[in-house]
Amino acid sequence: MAEAGAPAERLADPAVEARLARLDELLEGLESAPGPTTRSAVESVRLLTEVYGEALARVMDHADGQLAERLADDELLGHLLVLHAIHPEPVERRAARAVERLRPAVRESGGDVEWAGVEGEVGRVRLTAGGGCGSGCGGGSADVTTVVREAVLAVAPELTSVESLQAPQAPAPAFVPLTTLTHRGAR
Repeated sequence: MAEAGAPAERLADPAVEARLARLDELLEGLESAPGPTTRSAVESVRLLTEVYGEALARVMDHADGQLAERLADDELLGHLLVLHAIHPEPVERRAARAVERLRPAVRESGGDVEWAGVEGEVGRVRLTAGGGCGSGCGGGSADVTTVVREAVLAVAPELTSVESLQAPQAPAPAFVPLTTLTHRGAR
């Protein structure tokens, strides 16, 4: 127990993730069990979630722009704000930020990814395949596409899908024979 007036200890992200995974397991087990007790338990979780969502919405109502941004930048709070449809950033900005966070890792593998916008409920990214091993390495751009899709949909579940547009490839340089550069034609 924390002393009166002392801040409570916070859970580290891995501890939060472990609790969320366990909660998912428990809810799946509950939902698969028949009977009125199960229905009551699932409804209790739903109602508690709604009340906590309302409390979080009220916090956001009282937060100025800078505080709202700081709250939204926290990974756990950001996910809760999305879950309760009260995230202060529009879907387009959240998705673009998710892609920008992935960009250094994609570039490190020799590729690139950039946000291309939203059409209806579909997010679009431009993806350039990378990797110095050609097409025989396995995975490659399909793996990157999956990671990008999951990252975008995690922060922007309002989108129904994320599609990869092929980035335009630069044309190969034209071959100019050296003799045409060094010899001038007769005049």
